[in-house]
Amino acid sequence: MKEELTSLWIHTSKRRHAQFVLILILMVISSIAEVVSIGAVVPFLAVLTSPEQVYQYQSIQFIIDSFQFDNPDELILPMTIAFISAAILSGVMRLLLLYATTRFSYATGADISVEAYRRTLYQDYLVHIASNTSELINSITNKTGVVTSGILNPALIFISSVVVITFILATLFVIDAAVTTTALGVFVILYGIVIVYTRNKLEENSRKIAKESTQVIKSIQEGIGGIREVLIEQNQNFYCDLYRQSDIPMRRALGNNQFINGGPRYVVESIGIVLIAGLAYAIHLREGGVESAIPILGALALGAQRILPALQQLYGSYTSIRSSYASFNDVLRLLDQPLPEHFYDSGSIKFSKGIYLKNVSFNYDRSKKHILKNINMSISKGSVVGLIGSTGGGKSTLFDIIMGLLMPSSGDIFIDNQLVDSKNRVLWQKRISHVPQNTYLSDASIEENIAFGVPRDQIDHKRVIESAQLAQLSKIVESWPDKYKTVVGERGGKLSGGQRQRIGIARAIYKQSDVMILDEATSALDMKTEREVMRSIKTLGKGITILIIAHRITTLRDCNQIYSLENGELQEKQYNDISHFANQDSQL
Repeated sequence: MKEELTSLWIHTSKRRHAQFVLILILMVISSIAEVVSIGAVVPFLAVLTSPEQVYQYQSIQFIIDSFQFDNPDELILPMTIAFISAAILSGVMRLLLLYATTRFSYATGADISVEAYRRTLYQDYLVHIASNTSELINSITNKTGVVTSGILNPALIFISSVVVITFILATLFVIDAAVTTTALGVFVILYGIVIVYTRNKLEENSRKIAKESTQVIKSIQEGIGGIREVLIEQNQNFYCDLYRQSDIPMRRALGNNQFINGGPRYVVESIGIVLIAGLAYAIHLREGGVESAIPILGALALGAQRILPALQQLYGSYTSIRSSYASFNDVLRLLDQPLPEHFYDSGSIKFSKGIYLKNVSFNYDRSKKHILKNINMSISKGSVVGLIGSTGGGKSTLFDIIMGLLMPSSGDIFIDNQLVDSKNRVLWQKRISHVPQNTYLSDASIEENIAFGVPRDQIDHKRVIESAQLAQLSKIVESWPDKYKTVVGERGGKLSGGQRQRIGIARAIYKQSDVMILDEATSALDMKTEREVMRSIKTLGKGITILIIAHRITTLRDCNQIYSLENGELQEKQYNDISHFANQDSQL
């Protein structure tokens, strides 16, 4: 765990480091308060049982001399007050320490969760399409919670318990070294045996919990995400079984770990009582009997009452950390994701002439066949360029490269005379708006979806309305009671396909970008609406460059250039007679 905890420390802020140091100081102060409360019981019980013996304790001789107590009975009230004060101080310090450690661990857990999410969002598109979304969601939400409750909080409790046990043991050794050594040896051996026999089981359960929790998320995502097909096919039992097959083993592993965590406590408490009883009997046989030894017996009993929970916390923290180890590693993998080179870049990339692709080839795996082969393409600024081709021919991949979502396996892409690379592509992406075939909509209002990613109080409402008008959406929206405040439902479930598509187009218009890429963006629209939308887009400005992927020939009627992409190879199509498109709505 040393390397993992070191890595976690690196990923936490300097503010958290300072707070951790303060908590360590608070742990020491709390432990001293514990020792004071235990030490105070000796003179307190002595003054109650044999007041005259109190004068034999050198530790309180200073108090006797300062207040000039001549009668031993005069010490009863001050000793009672001192003992009560020490007990209250100890309780307050323990409560303060619990508050501080809990706040610190959960605040740090929030930092970790946010950082894991941030680093995941900044990863390259290629990383995202290769990732398992169920694993990502589970790691960012559930497993970061496990790190808080199963690693951070237990680690702080572990350290606190070590400090408390050290101080209490030192005090008990002073009171009676033989008894303390015997009791400590018994408890260490007991917990050592339990640790040896449960270590492998804890690690096995840890891996099972990490794995099955992801499968639980996956079964929910697939069942709810495909609810239309599930209802039509009556597959509810299938997805319930998938959920059950993951949920039951996960909860069984959680239960086993909880038992391993808490079980030894009852054995240790029983043994502790036996030891105290044996000690009382042994003291009874000593000269002077029980009465003379009550102060020592009381101190040892109070010490045991403090040290046994601390020992159990120490062991419980260990088992909790062990049982959370696999989830902890999954979260660390997210935290260790490198931020892209362009993360701290600012500025813009100049775009006044055109986009140029030179000998661009691409494949997702260099051992596989190229999806794109030696693509050469010249797109002038302000032109309208169409791309056609059969399904799976690489059209969307080509546009992903133009957008900088994917980098070419070989070849180059230039904006004017500037090479687009991993360092500056984010600057190029600021100039692009994209409308995919299936527009993603959040469960928010129409205007929030059009101004996607813009804080609600910063939305330009006038621009939202203008964008909706150009996307041929305004008449529909303004006929609804809540108009642009209408909530669309999860993924736009309350809207038709055409309405969702028009929101996507309005979103692209709202961005006011230099390049608009339409990836079969009008496929859900009827031909009349499509013509009106395309006419509106062309009126946005002469400087806007429009790239279109289409299956319907009539969508490309206003293109300056049309390219055909088949089997990864690009060819330019020449259509000099615009009437070629007249009355054609067939699918290529």
